[in-house]
Amino acid sequence: MPRLLLLLPSTTYRAEAFLNAAGLLHLSVTIGMERIPEGLPVSSDDVLLLDVRHPQAAAQTVVAFARDHPIDAVIGVDDVTAVTAAAVAEAVGLPHNSLASVTTAGNKRQMRELLSGQGIPVPRHKVFPLDGDPMEFAKQVVYPCVVKPLILSASCGVIRANDEEEFSGAFHRIGALLTNLGLVERDEQARWILVEDFVPGIEVALEGLLTQGVLQPLAMFDKPDPLNGPFFEETIYITPSRLAFDLQQKVVACASRTAEALGLWEGPVHGEFRVNEKGVWVIELAARAIGGRCSRTLSFASGMSLEELILRHALRMPLPPLTRQEQAAGVMMLPIPYGGRLREVRGQAEAKAVPGIVELTVTAETGDELVPLPEGTRYLGFLLARGKTPEEVERSLRDAHHQLTVVISASPPTAADALSSSAQSRAMRF
Repeated sequence: MPRLLLLLPSTTYRAEAFLNAAGLLHLSVTIGMERIPEGLPVSSDDVLLLDVRHPQAAAQTVVAFARDHPIDAVIGVDDVTAVTAAAVAEAVGLPHNSLASVTTAGNKRQMRELLSGQGIPVPRHKVFPLDGDPMEFAKQVVYPCVVKPLILSASCGVIRANDEEEFSGAFHRIGALLTNLGLVERDEQARWILVEDFVPGIEVALEGLLTQGVLQPLAMFDKPDPLNGPFFEETIYITPSRLAFDLQQKVVACASRTAEALGLWEGPVHGEFRVNEKGVWVIELAARAIGGRCSRTLSFASGMSLEELILRHALRMPLPPLTRQEQAAGVMMLPIPYGGRLREVRGQAEAKAVPGIVELTVTAETGDELVPLPEGTRYLGFLLARGKTPEEVERSLRDAHHQLTVVISASPPTAADALSSSAQSRAMRF
């Protein structure tokens, strides 16, 4: 029975989908992670404790494990574990991306420097040390700009600044976030902050699969909500894209050039791009699949999930045609309206009854402390819809979202709960 080594962070939405796919393929699964969390749906005997933030050390542990338990495929589900997966695959002799390529793809500074040097459009950028003077740095950038950590994902810590005062506030806020997450102490990249030009335009996401350096696009997602700041909370993804066909082809071509420039060679990639009158701009191209539960929008031949497709590819099993089923689909990552403790989410039955809605999952639990972006690292939950057209799917998601009322008990004010005055004025029903 083939053995999959599935590398997971301590918290993730991605475990269930990959474990389900592994079950369909009758794989033996070993989970590699730093600690065993409560509620993990496998026996502790199937967990290999690894320091996933130190790839080479993790690889040595896996090599020793593989002497008695050979590994046939290794998958990382986020930016950190993707780096470790590359190191492990190299150590045990599996097809893999180089450690350097995945590391560069996961570091916003390194990626932008490499791509700009090869003529691939990325925002102009500077990096500043976290322990420096933000008021001095504020004089060295062009406004509007976007201030963000070199690491973290899902728009966590990403803030637009329109002037020097906003820049200083954003800089301090991101520094506090990185410190509170404990990253400054253990990760050199968390001691720097990236500042880049704000690129206006339409934002899309591309899901793809690399085989010996050749990119096969799997799906393109529209993001119909404008992402102009001050924070960049992604809410709705819809596929197929409504971009003109020639623009979609330009995005795919840009993604292919980006993967080649980074040196990515094998496995899933997830890209974020901005499109405007000047062309296609790379925001990121990560050596992993799409995050959260967004992959549930994708279904391939015979109803195959994205995760099963990825596992089949890694194990060199037969693959179906890599085209998604024709029905339009979309997902809404339910935003957290403001900070506090979750009491309940009302209107769930009404939301599920909206035509086109196929799934509503509230992942936050009663009593959980909720933190909105830019400090937040999670969503309230997910809505999934299907329909004949992208427009129909978008309407279903918005109508269902309107049925939900989130009841939150306010916590004492903290920096993490700070929101713009316009956001504070929003009602609890959203």
